[in-house]
Amino acid sequence: MRNAATVFTAAALLLAAPAFASSYERLGSVAHAPTLKECGECHLAFQPALLPAESWNRIMDDLKNHFGDDASLPADTAADIRAYLTGGAGRAGKGADGKETRVTNQRWFLKEHKFRVDLRQDQRIRSPANCQACHIDAAKGLYDDD
Repeated sequence: MRNAATVFTAAALLLAAPAFASSYERLGSVAHAPTLKECGECHLAFQPALLPAESWNRIMDDLKNHFGDDASLPADTAADIRAYLTGGAGRAGKGADGKETRVTNQRWFLKEHKFRVDLRQDQRIRSPANCQACHIDAAKGLYDDD
């Protein structure tokens, strides 16, 4: 009887493991064609849940100065992308700050990532925003492979 209880407990823990994973580790891939095309042309098309809606709105409001680049889009395309990003956005609080527009400056991100100076100098990585350098399946929304 004790053996059965041990097996049951182990099975329950294995099945529950995904529930203990960070809410930012398994997000699914970006399935919105305009976001994949327009955002993914220059960088990883980030999953909407990585930022709260307030952050996405700030980004979409200032596409002319998108982190130093002009990422202006036609109004209808921008509205479509905004709706997708804000519709699937993460919640502010719990490590997410709507005033911050960089994923890499979110409290949850900084808590999970401790970048050494040598990693920033590595030509394969260069930036904390280069998620795919360490998370091979980042485009699929899988960040728990580090």
